[in-house]
Amino acid sequence: MEYVLLTALGVGGATLLGTAIGFIFKNITEKFSNIVLSFAAGVMLSAAVIGLIIPSLEGAKWWGVLVTVGGVIAGALSLNLIDKLVPHLHRLMGPPDIEKHNNANLSKVLLFVLAIGIHNLPEGIAAGVGFGSDNMTQAFIIAGGIALQNIPEGMVIIGPMLAAGVSKKKTFLAALITGLVEVVGTLIGYFAVRVASVILPFALAFAGGTMLYVVSDEMIPETHSKGNERGATYALLIGFCLMLAVDFLLGG
Repeated sequence: MEYVLLTALGVGGATLLGTAIGFIFKNITEKFSNIVLSFAAGVMLSAAVIGLIIPSLEGAKWWGVLVTVGGVIAGALSLNLIDKLVPHLHRLMGPPDIEKHNNANLSKVLLFVLAIGIHNLPEGIAAGVGFGSDNMTQAFIIAGGIALQNIPEGMVIIGPMLAAGVSKKKTFLAALITGLVEVVGTLIGYFAVRVASVILPFALAFAGGTMLYVVSDEMIPETHSKGNERGATYALLIGFCLMLAVDFLLGG
């Protein structure tokens, strides 16, 4: 249990780490940020398939395909529904009007932060579900991929909020709240599969579906929308292959 709690704090704290980096290095280029996000996408893609979807198939026996496919689709549909209610990064991240600190601009920024918080809940659940499988190697890989994705996400929060006239203290508080949401999600995912282990195959596939959705619908479009698509693609492949190698070497 202590590993789960520490990992939950690490996953949530990664957002704060990204926020701190954003404060310290205000001139980080968007190109560098996109490379980091693409690398994280590759890590999450590998973790979703190897750490969640394949174990779901193995754990559900003869009816595994139906359970796994149903879980993946359900996970993707759940985030699709959330997206319809609260659009996420690449739909909200238009450049704020720095010269007009008006209510409309501030509302857009606050909606952006709210969107990150809401989307962090299923990501946290995915990390927690990984620990429910008792494969610690896979669980740490999954959590590491999600945490890595949270670093550039935390960096992204800084610019729009400061440009909209939000103080540094409130900006950091907003990042803290989004990180805490992920901590809560991690604990929910872990205890859910512990209490009802029979749902583990579906829960693993569901978590895998949410991660695949995040990678395809949010991370890849974000990193390919502002140039340097080739660099972003290779960063994704490196992240994916690195996690393959780590999983193989650690005997996951």
